[in-house]
Amino acid sequence: MIVGTAGHIDHGKTSLVKALTGVDTDRLKEEKTRGITLDLGYAYSPLPNNDILGFVDVPGHDKLVRTMVAGATGIDFVLLVVAADDGPMPQTREHLAILELLGLSRGAVALTKVDMVSPERVGEAEAEIQRLLATTALADAPVFPVSAITGQGIPALRAHLDVAAPVPTRGRSGGHFRLAVDRCFTLAGTGTVVTGTVHAGEVRVGDRLLLSPAGTEVRVRSIHAQNRPAETGRAGQRCALNLAGPHLERSDIIRGDWIIDPRIHAPTRRLDGELRLLATEARAFRHWTPVHFHLGASDIPGRIALLEGETLEPGGAMLVQAVLDQPVPGLAGDRFVIRDQSATRTLGGGRVIDIFPPTRYRRTPGRRAVLRALANPIPAQALAGVLAQSPAGADLHRFGLNRNLREDELAPLLAGSLRVVGGGGEHIGFAGERWEAMKQTVRDRLARFHEEEPDSPGPDRERLRRIAAPHLSPAAFFALAEELLQQAGLAKSGPWLHLPQHKVTLNPNESALWERIAPLLDKHPFEPPRVRDIARALALEEGRVRLLLKRVAAMGDAFRVAHDHYFSQGAVGDLARILRTTAEEEGDVRAAAFRDRIGTGRKLAIQILEFFDRIGLIRRVGDAHRLRQSHRQEPRTDAPGL
Repeated sequence: MIVGTAGHIDHGKTSLVKALTGVDTDRLKEEKTRGITLDLGYAYSPLPNNDILGFVDVPGHDKLVRTMVAGATGIDFVLLVVAADDGPMPQTREHLAILELLGLSRGAVALTKVDMVSPERVGEAEAEIQRLLATTALADAPVFPVSAITGQGIPALRAHLDVAAPVPTRGRSGGHFRLAVDRCFTLAGTGTVVTGTVHAGEVRVGDRLLLSPAGTEVRVRSIHAQNRPAETGRAGQRCALNLAGPHLERSDIIRGDWIIDPRIHAPTRRLDGELRLLATEARAFRHWTPVHFHLGASDIPGRIALLEGETLEPGGAMLVQAVLDQPVPGLAGDRFVIRDQSATRTLGGGRVIDIFPPTRYRRTPGRRAVLRALANPIPAQALAGVLAQSPAGADLHRFGLNRNLREDELAPLLAGSLRVVGGGGEHIGFAGERWEAMKQTVRDRLARFHEEEPDSPGPDRERLRRIAAPHLSPAAFFALAEELLQQAGLAKSGPWLHLPQHKVTLNPNESALWERIAPLLDKHPFEPPRVRDIARALALEEGRVRLLLKRVAAMGDAFRVAHDHYFSQGAVGDLARILRTTAEEEGDVRAAAFRDRIGTGRKLAIQILEFFDRIGLIRRVGDAHRLRQSHRQEPRTDAPGL
């Protein structure tokens, strides 16, 4: 367990820690000279069960609140220190407010300097403390009258801490490793060392991690957990990590950085969350107010965008988006505190809900509904709520990363009726009932298309996506369409999708004319004659040939590759197979190599490649063409070989 002190300057926090542990946490020369704590101090003491009790001693000066927040972020148990002669003072109240904003509810009160006042004053001070705590999470915290000079009350307070220590810590044993850096230094013969509290997961000697937000690779050479050499460190412990890395410099690491598992490296300048404004504020908080944003041990300037109005009244809470000047590697559930622009007053705080917020439409009812669903602390319920509010599905990778879920923690959430669509680096989840509803929507929109354009065989896949489900990504719609095809809910003629009962046919005269034209396309399949050449060869009107070929192309029996240049379905399928083989063998497809494989001129080879670009089989990259990722993973069946 990590115990953190809190309280006004000169109320005896450091002396109390020394009385409890025997360790003087004031390590700086200036601290000893001036007799006040200027930076975070640390002490450790063994417990009866052979575990270690850690202490973080914070400064009480009003100009050092940012340091106090950095130290308080990782503690489990509050030791609020109030001097009997003064009673609660301004920093007592501000520290208490910060502790509440950080979600701390376990603690005790040390009423110090009781040897310097009368018993009557001790009783008055206890009453003042009880009134102060009455409406807070520490309302039931016991008060221990103590004196660091005489030792009065110290054994009773220490015994209470020993009993409280075995209660589980706030850190998550699951998830990937996260440590908030609050100190960095260099030891001769050892190298760079960082210290901080582990917020989640475990670390082992030899692990390769990242310094975030910089993204610098580091390796753990050794570990001290709770001030003891160890092979592992886990959530809830204070750890010192001896780090090494090919590009690591001591000057690269500052208080506020994180040491994390590479799989959760996603620093961001925008975080959505819920903010509670302190009831003691004199006026309402306005949209886009500049603040100091404290998360972990960091202090970053930024602004707060209110998502549910233009003002937030004192004591109220609201969904917000923090827009920061620098990136921070926060995750859902992290607590934050905001102070005013001059960093002289604590305004409020809350917790992060989403680290992947939109930059536009952030205040829409739909987005706010998604945030309320994400705020659910139970992952399964949060995911179900998000899916219910997400017509375009939910990015499951981002959902897991946002909540720091390992793959084995995320996998059980994806069971049941959840429909998962993969491909192109995406893993999008849909609620089962919504997925089925979207399939019916596609069929209904396609039926309307057939009514409006009865002579058309149907739209191609991308056009159908635009008219029936524009909110879906191409990969998600591909999966939806393929499922409909497998279930006979859709049919396909060449690249055209249509309802199974919809047919486009040629009349007898058109069929007879097509029987004369088709052999001309097949004679030289990779270099068929153009419309004018076909008309000349068959002594037909050019316009009549053009109209027929357009109709045949609409049926999927031919393809318009270039202007007035039609290829048979079989030829396009063969060209697609050659193109795929070339891409698999050479990586990129270039016009010259493709020309040599199909035996045509360079101009026609380029036109064929541009046709495959248009229909989505390949994409142009500089002077070359490359198979699209979805076609590497799942072959298309729009036409033979596609």
